[in-house]
Amino acid sequence: MKLWGGRFEKDTDKLLEEFNASIDVDARMYEQDIKGSIAHAMTLHKAGILSDDELKEIVDGLNGILNDIKEGKVEFTKENEDIHMNIEALLTSRIGEAGKKLHTARSRNDQVALDLRLYMRDEIKGIIELLKSMVNTLLDIAEDNVDTLMPGYTHLQRAQPITLAHHMLAYCSMFLRDIGRLEDCVKRMNFSPLGSGALAGTTYNLDREYTAQLLGFDGVTPNSLDAVSDRDHGIEFLSAAAIIMMHLSRFCEELVLWNSKEFSFIEMDDSFATGSSMMPQKKNPDAAELIRGKTGRVYGDLIALLTLMKGLPLAYNKDMQEDKEAIFDGIDTLKACIRVFDGMMKTIKFNKDNMRNSAKYGYMNATDMADYLVKKGMPFRKAHEVVGKVVKKALDDRCALEDLSIDTLRSFSDLFEDDIYEVLDLYKCVQSRSVIGGPAKEMVHMTINEFRKALT
Repeated sequence: MKLWGGRFEKDTDKLLEEFNASIDVDARMYEQDIKGSIAHAMTLHKAGILSDDELKEIVDGLNGILNDIKEGKVEFTKENEDIHMNIEALLTSRIGEAGKKLHTARSRNDQVALDLRLYMRDEIKGIIELLKSMVNTLLDIAEDNVDTLMPGYTHLQRAQPITLAHHMLAYCSMFLRDIGRLEDCVKRMNFSPLGSGALAGTTYNLDREYTAQLLGFDGVTPNSLDAVSDRDHGIEFLSAAAIIMMHLSRFCEELVLWNSKEFSFIEMDDSFATGSSMMPQKKNPDAAELIRGKTGRVYGDLIALLTLMKGLPLAYNKDMQEDKEAIFDGIDTLKACIRVFDGMMKTIKFNKDNMRNSAKYGYMNATDMADYLVKKGMPFRKAHEVVGKVVKKALDDRCALEDLSIDTLRSFSDLFEDDIYEVLDLYKCVQSRSVIGGPAKEMVHMTINEFRKALT
């Protein structure tokens, strides 16, 4: 008989039993469910609902079930629908009447709301640690490449010279913001819904603050209707996850381009690349491409949960059982992508000469030439025009700006002197940009140190 079957005269149709069950999805929350049940039992004991002996029976029974699940000795059933009823049924079968008292002053509505918050809190903390490890990998690369010149791009056109370190720090900035978003998400979800019952609280004198304290929450939810029907924390997490995946995807897009023969900025390690079943020469950046592809999957998880919640009246509705598939998939996909990306970045080989040559022949010191003329007294718009003509001359002669003779440069403006060649040196172009946030070596080292501190 179902734990809720007292008012029913017929058994559940097998089709509905299969359709209704969520144990295949929510079984992963067994540890959080048991942890929450132990805290609830302790609160019931504090309220005088459970005796000392009953509390001990329940806690020992739940801990025994936890150990058996971890050792693979427990088989869940769809007859008991979900993880909550499976564990309660197991407990009652093991300890008898005391087990039947555990669900006093509790509904599966506030129970699942609790379990999901506990589970997500644990998982998000783990994701934050994965992101920190990945950012440290990028900072290591930056630290090793403060002098590695490369082109900076706008519109995927060579624009101004930067360093590989500066490029890495751009993504570190993104991922540090992502860590902040996840931390904020935990702050807003870290309130205990237990004691909200099905929707209207309970008539029992439960100390909800005590339960929250036992479970490491910052407080309790202030409204029982909202507590059991709120999935903002899931939506907020998936929003943050989608942004993280977008950042990973942008980076992977660049890696795919850089790995091509047309760029040849990097070479993927064999351990993070694959071959072709037909073309023997191929070495494909599949790890980066898969991360880029899985970004759409996490976007889909977010849209699925938003769509699920958009038309639901208060309070709990069975539709909300579908929330966990999107949340769990988002968690699993994000964790896998971060791990693979981190491993890929640890093994990438950077072709520094190709990066420098690409910077040299991209005329990216043209802005510095214009600034040189401005500092000599020429209006910027005039300087822009003059340098544009100089670039055209260099293009026609198939040479770099610094390869043009001083006589050739002076044919465009008398303001050019021999000191222009020092200005056009690519490394000095980078070093001259020493504002906070710029690519100059001193600024890059400062930013690396700040980011290292932020991670700790």
